[in-house]
Amino acid sequence: MAPKTVKRAISDTLEDLSPENLEKFRAHLIDRREEPRVRRNRVAGKNFLEIADVLVTHFTEDGAPAVVVEILNAIGCARDAVCLEQETGGQCSKPGSSGTGATGVNTTADGKHFVDKHKIKLIERVSNIAIMLDELLDEEVIQQETYDKIKVLPTSQEKMRELYNGPLKACGIKGKDKFYNILEKRERYLVDELKEMK
Repeated sequence: MAPKTVKRAISDTLEDLSPENLEKFRAHLIDRREEPRVRRNRVAGKNFLEIADVLVTHFTEDGAPAVVVEILNAIGCARDAVCLEQETGGQCSKPGSSGTGATGVNTTADGKHFVDKHKIKLIERVSNIAIMLDELLDEEVIQQETYDKIKVLPTSQEKMRELYNGPLKACGIKGKDKFYNILEKRERYLVDELKEMK
């Protein structure tokens, strides 16, 4: 079976979004501050096929997947973002883009997951670990036994180190994406600062 074209992969991804998420996607696309910007009239009232066409025309086949992944992550559709990255052969993390890769989230320019790339800084500086452990347990990234084991450790650094050495090593991209989303919510300034680092 021939691989999908970039435009086809993007249109399939957009087609799978709920009407509400497609509307959010459209709004985020119009609101993007990075150049080149998309004018409202190019996508207002357009269907998923027309939006995919605009994306590929506007950002090129190389650049469009990165923009789509960035917006999908921003609107809470991380799973769709991962699927699109896989379908487009990881074009979303092309070297030579900004310090955190063209996606701006999750995958960095060197192809590493954000959570892996910034492991040392995160271990050193994450402070809201208790509430994050609650959320990781709730999201089933960690099990009760692991939660209990990490919770009793005396310092935030030891808790983070144990989290990295066990569950985050084993949970794969989906688990790391969930952890990243929790980090963004609980440690927003730290995440923003790390994104700026080259």
